[in-house]
Amino acid sequence: MVKRRRYAGAALAVLLTVLTALAAAPAGASGHHRPPPTVHPGLRPHLAAHYDFEHPVRGNPGRERDRGFSGTDIDLVGGGAQMRAPDGAHRGSRTSLQVGQVTPDAAGNDDWKAGVYSASGVPTLNAFNAVRGTTVMGWFKMTGQNPSPNTNTAAPDDLYGAIGLAGVLSGDSDGHGVRALLELINVNGELRLVALGRRIDGAASQTFAASQDWRTLLPPDRWVFLAATFDFDSGEMALYRNGRPLDGFYTVAGDPWDLSGPGPHRTSATDPRGIKIGGSFPQNTREGNPCNCRMDSLMFLDRAVDAALVRAQYRLVTHKAAEE
Repeated sequence: MVKRRRYAGAALAVLLTVLTALAAAPAGASGHHRPPPTVHPGLRPHLAAHYDFEHPVRGNPGRERDRGFSGTDIDLVGGGAQMRAPDGAHRGSRTSLQVGQVTPDAAGNDDWKAGVYSASGVPTLNAFNAVRGTTVMGWFKMTGQNPSPNTNTAAPDDLYGAIGLAGVLSGDSDGHGVRALLELINVNGELRLVALGRRIDGAASQTFAASQDWRTLLPPDRWVFLAATFDFDSGEMALYRNGRPLDGFYTVAGDPWDLSGPGPHRTSATDPRGIKIGGSFPQNTREGNPCNCRMDSLMFLDRAVDAALVRAQYRLVTHKAAEE
């Protein structure tokens, strides 16, 4: 009887080992086949930071390793390793990042978000210092109430005026102000998907807002690929959904980026103070504009890529033409 139990225990151990190995195998992997590529070759030279949320820092699963050339690791703020969700956005992904508001009915600072912050600037983000263009792109899925209840005011029915997605902070940021940001924000009394950019630290920003209803662009429980491009030299901005450009409009009249003088025009010659993902204040000092959502394959590029490359990246990981 003892020997039989030992054999049964050994068989169970082998079965568990096999199941664990299968679960750990990359999506689509079989035998010696390599996992499918997840970054288009045309993007790689400009991919300063890239987070797929499948590469925790060794010995610290509450941090995510940068797959871009800058090597800017980020913190998973609030929930640490618990924020890794077994829900890949595309065929080459297994894991995404869950962010969101934790306590909607009380003042606090426990929201789940991600990023990095330094009041003296983040040296590894030097690619965004005096840069002529930037792109922010990634996959997003709405998983709860958005926008969230505003825990910084006393009114119980007050909601935040924005939903934070992902962006690069400015060189003088307190954890909220940005150089290039993809988010949803109130525009003339209506929440809209926007690209928000600031060329000069402390100066005015410009916003390019999508014309289409944000709830149509980001329906609940559905992965969507978004991109925002910022050409700080020409003043042009663009938004894309699933590889296709979105109709939109600029919200600030005149010349908020001060492009009237001779070019080329670049951002301030300062290192960004960090990256924010899923809300503001990645240094975890305050809750601000949380997003109840999942994110995957976030990319921050030191160039305003063109429409063809945005579409190519979408098609690479989906193997289908961009949606009309």
